[in-house]
Amino acid sequence: MRKIVVPNIAFLIAVVAVISGLLAAPAAAQDRGGTYSTGELIATGHKFFGTVSGGLATVIEEAVSRYGQPNGYILGEEGAGAIVGGLRYGDGQLNTRDRGKTRVYWQGPSIGWDFGGEGARTMMLVYNLPSVDALHQRFGGVDGSAYFIGGFGMTALVADRIYVVPVRAGVGLRLGVNLGYLKFTPTPTWNPF
Repeated sequence: MRKIVVPNIAFLIAVVAVISGLLAAPAAAQDRGGTYSTGELIATGHKFFGTVSGGLATVIEEAVSRYGQPNGYILGEEGAGAIVGGLRYGDGQLNTRDRGKTRVYWQGPSIGWDFGGEGARTMMLVYNLPSVDALHQRFGGVDGSAYFIGGFGMTALVADRIYVVPVRAGVGLRLGVNLGYLKFTPTPTWNPF
């Protein structure tokens, strides 16, 4: 009997496409309506994450060294779980200098070697955002999680030269690597696709 490997090849092509998009990240974000300094982001993060923010400065400094200064950030909460395929749902507030504060929701599927669940407080740094409506689309990326009771980490998602870098501090039990996307919407929905 002959095995069909098309899904494995499609998965591999998708992983290569996402990784190449992330590697092409800008050295510095373009200034579109004012950016946030590293100090402002760290201070906001310490207030938002509270006592679990020990590694926050290091993670934010790493994001800024890779992508530059963001022109927006989202503070919110999310929950996720996976058994090979997974789902993530969250909501929060997008903060921009020129457009103020806007409520946003996100949801998305993932697939990969991934097991467990977590709940997290999330600070997402947003780069090259031309308008609030430009956020309402799918952002793809590769994510890795290693939570045993608690954890702290950063990933990067990309769409149309807009980068979203989630910084998560969560609790739960989860281990894995997956390929997926987050879809941002102006209203809540249970449909992750």
